[in-house]
Amino acid sequence: MRIGTIPVGGGAPLVLIAGLNVLESEEDAVACAHRLGRVAAHHRLPLVFKASYDKANRSALDSYRGPGLDAGLRILERVKRETGLPLLTDVHEPGHAKIAAEVVDCLQVPAFLCRQTDLIAACAATGLPVNLKKGQFLAPEDVRHAVDKIRRLGGRGVLVTERGTTFGYRNLVVDMRGLVVMRTFAPVCFDATHSVQEPGGADGATGGDRRFVAPLARAAVAVGVDALFVEVHPAPDRAPCDAASQIDFPTFERLVSEVVALDRIRRSQVGDPPPT
Repeated sequence: MRIGTIPVGGGAPLVLIAGLNVLESEEDAVACAHRLGRVAAHHRLPLVFKASYDKANRSALDSYRGPGLDAGLRILERVKRETGLPLLTDVHEPGHAKIAAEVVDCLQVPAFLCRQTDLIAACAATGLPVNLKKGQFLAPEDVRHAVDKIRRLGGRGVLVTERGTTFGYRNLVVDMRGLVVMRTFAPVCFDATHSVQEPGGADGATGGDRRFVAPLARAAVAVGVDALFVEVHPAPDRAPCDAASQIDFPTFERLVSEVVALDRIRRSQVGDPPPT
């Protein structure tokens, strides 16, 4: 599959999918994309910029959701125009898929909605690749059925993203074996920031522990993935959504240096067989 002109999987270079959890201001989005682009270019890695225009799945009614569909897509249009980066955004309603596809290069199906056939069908019908977030409630083997929906409905490529599995109360755990399992039937991305979330653990909001972003990302790249998903914010503690799980730019730069080295070692030692 390709996101824009970027190949994903099949032995292609590791892809970075990085950006903001949710759009805030237009200027901040453009500045973030430029800065992430410089880091990726320094390490000769392809970058897809991601940001949400609407975080529809919020713990509390008064949680910040973003600028909305129309204003958000205008911001993303400017990001693409000024940076040239391919874009990814998530859609929560079937009616948004076609509209968002006019601006972005990859549509993302959120984890809680990964079994919603109407949403999957609408995304596949756009002709864009789909980033399918693995539900926190699904076994790795069971994601195959959602992947099959996208392929049978005419989708032009699917990427499966691991973002942790619900374990007990307000906690997620990543089973690295799942990356190996899912990579047998689709390219796989690891979401290093959502995987450290503590759902509902911040009194009506999602908590998290960013200390574990880098260790989990390093582990996933060492196991073998096709893409790494990271949410970055200039001041994470002041981010309006998922503040506790996002990382800042200096941390992101260090992390990219580490995973590039690990990816190089893994490829030289064990090779990188394409998914079947």
